[in-house]
Amino acid sequence: MTDHVSIEGLRYAWAAAQTHSFTAAARAYGVTQPALSNGIAKLEQQLGGKLFERTTQGAAPTAFGRQLLPMIERALDELDAIAAEAQRLTQPTDCSIRMGVSPLIDPKLVAQMYSMVCNLPESHELVLREADVQELRDALSAGKLDVILIPAVASMPRFAHRIISREPVAIVTSHAAQDDVSDSAADGSKIDEVKSEENATEFETEADASFILVPDTCGLTTFTKQLFASHKHPMNAYPGEAASYQVLEQWASMGLGVAILPVSKLTTPRLSTACCRIMARTS
Repeated sequence: MTDHVSIEGLRYAWAAAQTHSFTAAARAYGVTQPALSNGIAKLEQQLGGKLFERTTQGAAPTAFGRQLLPMIERALDELDAIAAEAQRLTQPTDCSIRMGVSPLIDPKLVAQMYSMVCNLPESHELVLREADVQELRDALSAGKLDVILIPAVASMPRFAHRIISREPVAIVTSHAAQDDVSDSAADGSKIDEVKSEENATEFETEADASFILVPDTCGLTTFTKQLFASHKHPMNAYPGEAASYQVLEQWASMGLGVAILPVSKLTTPRLSTACCRIMARTS
């Protein structure tokens, strides 16, 4: 094993560990798939062992990889911290924090972030920008934003990220199909909380229904598809597409299909949000 380990190779390896795919890791990192594969191969040569096994399902860590990948994550976190601190010390002080927000994020979380900025020891101005997920990711990569709040439905290997909030979702169905339900909403729709994966009775009950989706720009459609994939259940998508969360809820209430929405985006009085399936994992 050589004395010098490639930092780029470490980043490639961590990207592959997060996405479970060399192709997806290359796309997320912004390099070609051969460049990422070669970088990981050189790193494995430097380390003296294989980090991943290539399978039909993607890239799976080897026993050697499972031991080293957590260490690689910690090392990259420290390197990113060094770069951030150096930038803070050498660049002129900017009193503004530019934050991008996905439309899917709970407004209460945005208010909480604003409160935190207001309570910082030094005075800062919070500059908010709402946009779709990909636009926010591009702006962060280009240095036009300092931080973004987005659903954690896709990784960003080049950036430090943390899950800072968890929001439940609700399944919205037509009241006409649920005549025996006593806790129906006032608008004639029924809202079932989607439980955790260990107790997903509500999901299993509605899983064969036609699910109405929105354009896959905010992360909600990606989340819905991932929910079905996690249950190993095929998804029956409604042939049309709703333009907004409000329309999504209205169509489900009319009986056109079933909808999944974060609780904070529902427009009518809802049930308790305790013990629900996680939705908005923000980065």
